[in-house]
Amino acid sequence: KKLQKIIKQEKRNSVPKFDLNQPPLMDIHKIMSILPHRPPFLLIDRILELSDRHVVGMKNVTMNEAFFVGHFPGAPVMPGVLQVEAMAQCGGVLVLSTVPDPENYLTYFMKMDNVKFKQKVLPGDTLIFSAELISPIRRGICHMQAYGYANDKLVVEAVLMAQIARKPIE
Repeated sequence: KKLQKIIKQEKRNSVPKFDLNQPPLMDIHKIMSILPHRPPFLLIDRILELSDRHVVGMKNVTMNEAFFVGHFPGAPVMPGVLQVEAMAQCGGVLVLSTVPDPENYLTYFMKMDNVKFKQKVLPGDTLIFSAELISPIRRGICHMQAYGYANDKLVVEAVLMAQIARKPIE
């Protein structure tokens, strides 16, 4: 039990490292070919790493974000629910990359547990998200441990559950 706690603490505190001079694995156009979200609700700018079990994504938080108009005037802070949504979108790229035709599928948020907000996210921050499958995808249901980092510090974490489902026929 102690060892599990130590391992979890190590994962939580290990900020993904990447080289901004390297091209991303996926740019915004590739992300938009996988996820159905569109601006202003598309909250991932780049995918930096992707395997069959984990993903690392990035969001540049700018003062131009629509949510800063009202959250909060004079002291802008990125809403926590949007940080969780961004982690979920990052996880969506992970699970949709497991199907051969991701454009024909959607992911639906089902549950979030153990959500913790550790630091404020401010205009000018670069958010780095990591999500890892904590069990195999079964019957279209996936469970992920997700973390968000800014300025080399953990800012948000959660256990997320989502469903992958075929898009309705139009």
